[in-house]
Amino acid sequence: MNMKKIGITLLTAIFGGAVAIGGYKLIEDKTSGKMGIEEKQKVFFTNNPSSVSSAGDVDFVQAAAAVTPGVVHIQTMYGGSGSRSRGSQGSGDPFEEMFRDFFGGPRGNTQSQPSRASGSGVIVTDDGYIVTNNHVVENADKIEVILTDNRSFEAKVIGRDPNTDLALLKVAATGLPVVKLGNSDNVQVGEWVLAVGYPLTLNTTVTAGIVSAKGRSIGILNEQQAEPRRGGGTQGPAVSSAIESFIQTDAAINRGNSGGALVNTRGELIGINAAIASQTGYYAGYGFAIPVNLAKKIMDDFIKFGAVKRGFVGVTFQELNASISKELGLKEISGLLVNSVVEGGGAAAAGMKKGDIITKVDGKKIMSSADLQEKVGRLRPGDKVQLSYLRDDKERSVSVTLKGDEQLNVAKSTRSVTEIYNTLGASFSPVTAAQKKQYSINGGLVVTDSRRGGLFNSYGIERGTIITSINEKPINKIDDIDGALSASKNNMLRINGISPDGSRVMMTFPLAD
Repeated sequence: MNMKKIGITLLTAIFGGAVAIGGYKLIEDKTSGKMGIEEKQKVFFTNNPSSVSSAGDVDFVQAAAAVTPGVVHIQTMYGGSGSRSRGSQGSGDPFEEMFRDFFGGPRGNTQSQPSRASGSGVIVTDDGYIVTNNHVVENADKIEVILTDNRSFEAKVIGRDPNTDLALLKVAATGLPVVKLGNSDNVQVGEWVLAVGYPLTLNTTVTAGIVSAKGRSIGILNEQQAEPRRGGGTQGPAVSSAIESFIQTDAAINRGNSGGALVNTRGELIGINAAIASQTGYYAGYGFAIPVNLAKKIMDDFIKFGAVKRGFVGVTFQELNASISKELGLKEISGLLVNSVVEGGGAAAAGMKKGDIITKVDGKKIMSSADLQEKVGRLRPGDKVQLSYLRDDKERSVSVTLKGDEQLNVAKSTRSVTEIYNTLGASFSPVTAAQKKQYSINGGLVVTDSRRGGLFNSYGIERGTIITSINEKPINKIDDIDGALSASKNNMLRINGISPDGSRVMMTFPLAD
């Protein structure tokens, strides 16, 4: 009798479990097309629990074994004559050449025959979504994805975002190995990490190192973009959509690693490898990865909206440090000095003004523009961000509702700080009373930033130089620069000022088109 009851109970439990699983699978099948990447991952790892635990300080075997199958080799082909291939555009852009040197892109004039390039990618869902770098697949005519088991698929581009150097691909396959998404906010400087990819045309390769730094901005995305950049934050006063907040690592990364995985010792994806610091194009000790929390948002935007939905604070600013703060006569030596507030933008609606110093974002202290860039880059129009700022030596806090692209049209009607920055490659602040007295001048603007490769930088006009006139017109405020540039004759720029060592500057050079 007891055995009969036990048997009935067991059958009931099995039947109930089967119904639950069947119902779960049915719901999953009906909703999977609307799921974001992270939701798809939760479903996958619920059904396929990970057995990877922390590998400790020296043993990376479990993490490498778990991740390697989900990192793919991406081979791209670019057309021959008449095709706008990466190798035949003839742009002369040194950063484009840098990416090709770093990560195996085609070089030279390839108009006569097709060319190939190579990179890496990371499978993030078992039904074929793969994240990589934008520069790996940009302008490619054909994209081939090769797995570690030698299976090969042709991939289509779901979306590309030059502002973050991310791209999402899709292959027609199911049951693929998946790399588990981690949380880049929890990454600690000094923790062990692995870089997995296909460097130097080798098969899948794993290297180890530590996280050297977080929130690194190295200027690659800002300087490779030709269009003026507007948005929620950038180093210098130019408003920018480019987001650089890299995880820096000393794990060896070389050409072909681009788009590959940076993972922790639990086998969780914390970054997408994107660049290296090198004079030769080969590993020299420092690599840079895009934080996975930013990548999650970009991927979900591609799936849900077909394009990146980017929110904007609506300010232009420059980073403060001890030197700049001393020049400007400010007490605060860290944070972001607001140079202008976009009319109709979120910051303006929240009551922020020019001269405010942003000190915290969502309660976290800001040490660089990257701290604000990444946070805003993970949000969409309509989302709110809490900003703390100093005004009259008093800290205030406001909730800023991010605006979309519509606020950018406001700045297009007049020449802005952004346009001047992009024209001259420099940003400015008013001279102090002490500088006026020291150099016996009535006014002028101090160069607070001279962008590498910009016009001022190219002609040796350094940060700290005081500009007193341009094209023989006195310069006392930003608006004066606009008028002076309009007065250029034969497209020549005539600069008068005082160099940081106190000597007089008189220069004439062509104004870039």
